[in-house]
Amino acid sequence: QQLRLLHILSTHLIYYITRETVNKQYSKMVAPNLNSKDYYQILGCSRDADESALKKAYRKLAVKWHPDKNVDSQEATTNFQKVSEAYATLSDPKKRQMYDQYGEEGVKAHEAGADMPGGGMGGFGGFPGGRGGGMGGMSPEEAQQFFAHAFGGGDPFGGMFGMGGMGGGPGIRFSSSMGGGDPFGGGGVGGGDPFSAFLGGGGMGGSMRGSGMGGHGMRGHPGMRSSMPSVAKQYDVIPQGTIVSLKGLVNKSNLNGDRGVVKQYISQSKRYVVELEDSDETLSVKPENLLQHVHVRIHDIQSQPELNGETGTIITWCPDKGRYSIYVASLKKFVSLKPCNVVLDSGTVAKVTGVESKPELNGRWGTIKNWVSESNKYDVQLSSNQIIRLKVENMIL
Repeated sequence: QQLRLLHILSTHLIYYITRETVNKQYSKMVAPNLNSKDYYQILGCSRDADESALKKAYRKLAVKWHPDKNVDSQEATTNFQKVSEAYATLSDPKKRQMYDQYGEEGVKAHEAGADMPGGGMGGFGGFPGGRGGGMGGMSPEEAQQFFAHAFGGGDPFGGMFGMGGMGGGPGIRFSSSMGGGDPFGGGGVGGGDPFSAFLGGGGMGGSMRGSGMGGHGMRGHPGMRSSMPSVAKQYDVIPQGTIVSLKGLVNKSNLNGDRGVVKQYISQSKRYVVELEDSDETLSVKPENLLQHVHVRIHDIQSQPELNGETGTIITWCPDKGRYSIYVASLKKFVSLKPCNVVLDSGTVAKVTGVESKPELNGRWGTIKNWVSESNKYDVQLSSNQIIRLKVENMIL
């Protein structure tokens, strides 16, 4: 009887230890719940998450639901307010302490200057231009202000796959700058575009791609290239390492807006293998379900000539309006532009559309080799032996 009791106790003890170990291991991997009123659940963080984990969760959700990325979407505006308000509270040590002890009402009372049990200091203020914590207490304008303030003009969109923000992280490079050259060469540094650091790299060189890629898209050390078999360049395939967002998914609509990196192209299925941000999960995706976040140059805006020559990053495509939403780092603002006013970086792989003289070209993909400024046209390479010249508006992502 004693042995039986000992066996039961041992079994329960092993179960408890295993459960606690698993809980601790996955405590940081909680799925965001935007229908919750709990700030931690909204951000998808455990209650013991550190500042780095909170900021990373907020950045990811704020980028996904940013109103300028989701034009005319009330759901996006509401969710953006929710995640901004949650992070506004939890990123402030005093507010977080009050929230952990007394919940949302404690934060509200503390901001109002009420004395709280335990010697609360009261009246520590909100975020610039706003009211601070409290569900439903942050307006869309305040959420935008907090978003800009939270990163202090730094990189709100970097740190993908666990790497840091600006500053040329490992394994990162960019294609050459606008106007030709090797589209897979090294890129410049500087710039300060928040979206240029998706993978921890810096600079405004061109489309954002991972490194470890040889001239033929092969991974490996530069010194090993000569001993590796040559692989034919595919001009109609989005390069490995390109940063993308998911769009138009039906069976996994909850992933729409999530970011990832192109890992591989499967020619048999004509799909891309995409590794999702902050995850080991990969997804097989059709080309039409990907939006590339590439660098562009603004051109020939008659109504706002001050925008001409500015560089930015494509954040989303609005098919109903036929416009890109582009983030211009130097102005710290979004602009909505037609494809005819957007010059895609050399090396970008885009789709041919709207060609009336040769409709058989529509739907094909090709690599932009060069932009001819005089005619506002691209030289587009469709295959190893076919280069055509098309209007800028005939190439879209």
